[in-house]
Amino acid sequence: MKGLFRKAIPGLAAAVLIAPVGLNAAVSNTKSLSRLENEVRHELVMLPWFSIFDNLKFQVRDNNEVVLSGQVTRPTLKADAQRVVERIEGVERVVNNVEVLPLSPFDDRIRMAVARSIFGYGPMYRYALGANPPIHIIVKNGHVTLEGIVANEMDKNIANLRANSVSGVFSVTNNLAVENARG
Repeated sequence: MKGLFRKAIPGLAAAVLIAPVGLNAAVSNTKSLSRLENEVRHELVMLPWFSIFDNLKFQVRDNNEVVLSGQVTRPTLKADAQRVVERIEGVERVVNNVEVLPLSPFDDRIRMAVARSIFGYGPMYRYALGANPPIHIIVKNGHVTLEGIVANEMDKNIANLRANSVSGVFSVTNNLAVENARG
């Protein structure tokens, strides 16, 4: 399995840059979202540089104002997110509170190491499959935050342990939601 994953990492990295990744767990149930919320979500997940190392969230207010938040690794992704949301029919205003993470080779190394540690572990490999991996790895100055959704509490704990085991990680904040526990 390890050999297979090592061969898959370059492909995963390429897929991360090409394929859009899902937004956070709070908007994963599209049936309960309004038309405008569905369109905003769709446009954000279709951004070509949106990856597992980015975390985009949004809120649609009563006056059709969209507030973007989260963290991204590329300044252009912040601008692109605002640009695509502004084009959606019915959006009156966009407030862009997205944080651009510092450019850091140290953080880049940690991002890849945490991804390998989590997705390279047998039971967690399934979360690396598909165009929309549900786990996002946010790294800022050596501090890791896990965002997204997992199937059960055990997977949430495994992801936390695997991220904490990476050399150079100062802390891990585990914001992973458990699929059956959401409400």
